[in-house]
Amino acid sequence: MSERHIRAICFDVGETLIDETRFWNEVAQYAGVPEFTLAGTLGGLIERRENHRSIFGYLQTESVDPNRLGYCFERSDLYPDVIRTLKELRSEHYRIAIAGNQGEGVAEQIEALDLGAEVIGTSCIWGASKPEADFFERLRQELELEADQVVLVGDRLDNDVLPAIEFGMQAVHIRRGPWGCIQAGWPESADVRWKIERLGQLPVILDQIEEAIEGDK
Repeated sequence: MSERHIRAICFDVGETLIDETRFWNEVAQYAGVPEFTLAGTLGGLIERRENHRSIFGYLQTESVDPNRLGYCFERSDLYPDVIRTLKELRSEHYRIAIAGNQGEGVAEQIEALDLGAEVIGTSCIWGASKPEADFFERLRQELELEADQVVLVGDRLDNDVLPAIEFGMQAVHIRRGPWGCIQAGWPESADVRWKIERLGQLPVILDQIEEAIEGDK
């Protein structure tokens, strides 16, 4: 194989790197509802393609800011395959980016996790949110690469994978977390070529992406 075309891998945050179970359990406690009730309501919203923030209306409570809860990311919230996979990718000289729709202070929390990311971006800092094209353009600019040299990995078809593909990036759908599992059954999933169940499968998928790029030349 000739020189590798893909230069950087960008990871979404929630349910791609971070297991958000602890956050949603704290939300349920704050709202005064059983965790099972909140989980079921959230799943219904995802399937109906409603914004997940409308959950607070259904639960008849005010919108919950993570800062109000005192919630912040901890290393124990990382999915078990994260550190190992990112280390392997860095050893293969892939550049690592982490970017998502997060609020104030989250970039600093991600930095504190010491994941070896070259670029860390949030919608709060960049002034653009997924699935807006401006978000992906800012990511491309931060990496100083062409769009097709970047692979985006995310759990959401609507926010991550499909808009990244439309922008010109390669994209991999990871089927985990409520969005990943439910949206894997959406008709649009058929339009996504690259899919994984866990991050440990990513190096093999990256090799397949390179082979496909070579075959298209």
